[in-house]
Amino acid sequence: MSQPTSSTTLQGELMSNSSIPYVLITPARNESSFIEKTIQSMIRQTCLPLKWVIVNDGSTDSTSEIVRPYLADNPWIDLVDLPVRKERNFAAKVHAFNAGQERVKGLDYEVIGNLDADISFDPDHFEFLLQQFCLDSKLGVAGTIFHEVGYSSETDSFEGQNHVSGQCQIFRRQCWEEIGGYRPNKAGGIDWMAVTTARMMGWKTRSFREKAFFHHRSLGTAERGRIASSFSYGEKDYYLGGHPVWEICRMGYRMTKRPYLIEGLALGSGYVYAFITREKRPVSRELMKFHRKEQMQKLKTILKSLIKSRTVDSFEVTPSNHANEKLR
Repeated sequence: MSQPTSSTTLQGELMSNSSIPYVLITPARNESSFIEKTIQSMIRQTCLPLKWVIVNDGSTDSTSEIVRPYLADNPWIDLVDLPVRKERNFAAKVHAFNAGQERVKGLDYEVIGNLDADISFDPDHFEFLLQQFCLDSKLGVAGTIFHEVGYSSETDSFEGQNHVSGQCQIFRRQCWEEIGGYRPNKAGGIDWMAVTTARMMGWKTRSFREKAFFHHRSLGTAERGRIASSFSYGEKDYYLGGHPVWEICRMGYRMTKRPYLIEGLALGSGYVYAFITREKRPVSRELMKFHRKEQMQKLKTILKSLIKSRTVDSFEVTPSNHANEKLR
């Protein structure tokens, strides 16, 4: 483990340079392999938060022990230890986030964010994001693209520029309170529901290309493999109200990526399984209708580009926030 780095002497100066005070919460369960990378990234930030609460969500590894040496020299970092539990699910992540939010209740912040414990990023990452909130008063949720080994959310996903990935998802406080924060759902999709609800309610949501973070664990593979993860994503696509036509296209697209065929088939199988078993949908009819309209608008844009033999920019196929006004 590397030596903790002090940032106490810098905090006052850095905070004075920030026009928007912010807080971060990190639910962390068995993140000993990666959490120090996240800590090192945070203490090097050019703009530090008022408080960063790391919630050790019942880890059975050395997550808590890795965090503790940093607390003395960085009083803006707080550690909360929750009891050990057997299961890992996304509803528990929301409960851990809420426990962290209790620690910032008395602070006068304008931006609140979720920061996962398995990412790393440049020293000016949060300074850049806060600037975006300063530039646009209607911006409710902000984030950046991200990379993994063999994957980029900018080029390998059709979520597009209006989706903000949950690993680093930053909310204007007013937006956060209006959407009701994260809603517990054991199977996942909590970050997607939050950002899509914000957009449905009229807030702008934006993932920026100018900056990026690196995700050290492949999406959805915590305590499971890639094939099982793809199957789970298919299930999630169903219960979050994804359009069947969009899912067929998504399955076909994934089949063209390594490992060829397998992950696409697993994705489609998950969707069909959820349909047959009628898995309960945690989203409202209103949100599902909004989501499907966005998907069909994206698909229409993609097909137009293909017909005209144009290169499809998967990041920009998402309707702009202005176009979304017409979808509601």
